[in-house]
Amino acid sequence: MDVFRGWLQLQIFASHAYGSWIGGWLIHGAWGLSDSSEQFLFLSGFTLGSVFARKAARQSWWAATTDMLGRTWRLYRTHLTVVIFFFFMVALAGLSRDLPMEAQRLGWGFLANEPLLAVPALLSMLYQPAFMGILPIFVWCMLALPAFAWAEARWGNAALLGSFFLYAASWVLDVWPPSLGPETGIGFNPFAWQFLFLAGAWLGRRALLLGQALPPLRWLTVLSVLIVLAGFYLRLSWYDFGLVPALFTEDTLIVGKEGLAFPRLIHALALAWLVSVAVPRDADWMHLLVARWLTAIGRHSLQVFCLGLFLSWGCTAAFRLWPGRWWLDPLLMVLGSLLLVAFARGLDHRRMVQRRVVPA
Repeated sequence: MDVFRGWLQLQIFASHAYGSWIGGWLIHGAWGLSDSSEQFLFLSGFTLGSVFARKAARQSWWAATTDMLGRTWRLYRTHLTVVIFFFFMVALAGLSRDLPMEAQRLGWGFLANEPLLAVPALLSMLYQPAFMGILPIFVWCMLALPAFAWAEARWGNAALLGSFFLYAASWVLDVWPPSLGPETGIGFNPFAWQFLFLAGAWLGRRALLLGQALPPLRWLTVLSVLIVLAGFYLRLSWYDFGLVPALFTEDTLIVGKEGLAFPRLIHALALAWLVSVAVPRDADWMHLLVARWLTAIGRHSLQVFCLGLFLSWGCTAAFRLWPGRWWLDPLLMVLGSLLLVAFARGLDHRRMVQRRVVPA
């Protein structure tokens, strides 16, 4: 899981570097209906679902809830820290002659012009300028996990149906949280995205208590292959290559990310299933140098993700300042990826040093 989390982090870094050819074409999201965001939220739900179930089984639901609220609070503080530093970064960049009005362009003008209104909106996570809409969805989903676990303990698998009904209501009834930012909206609708997280948590609990999340189902593997191939066909038909005819237009109902369109949801779940049945838990290639780098990134995915946001904006600014230079894209992507690897390895080293100084 750490190897794949590391790979997903590099894809997220590249895709957030707007203007990058690599980030636009050399990621799996360019050839299907879902991208790294869905996989990362699903894996987070899987991991935290098993963590919560283990804590609840060994101690109590209250102990597991207290632990999860502590994790959520730490993530919330991290989000606010990123918000503060990101705002100062784009505000300083906007003072330069080369990137005028950068804060306003990225939706930070509300904070710059009306801080008394914007600060409470930021604290509630209902004001989300550019790059700031991802971590809040994790916070909201983690807050929902204790209630979902309680419902699981009381009603079993039917608890997941309640989560799915809320997802369906977000589309049928157009249920969205209010956006308090006049220049920006909510990046990810929590009423829709919670299902992907809680489905992962449901599977994580099963993996912990039953030994496997799901039995090896051949029909599900065949169905997943068909879904992934259909997603590839649709994505290919929307490009101007003229290779295959388009069956549907590129519509929000098919690929809408903010509300997690249903085809996008099942495509993400199909990809996750295929990886789970095709990739072993351990293999020789996972111990090669590059795989060890990815593992380090996966172990420290939150910290790496936060640093990657700043690097992605820096790459985006570079593409705007020096357009048309073909060599700039691979250079920045390689350097940015190596910097993320070095950062993760540094965190690994610090962790090992701390472990050595703790008395047995």
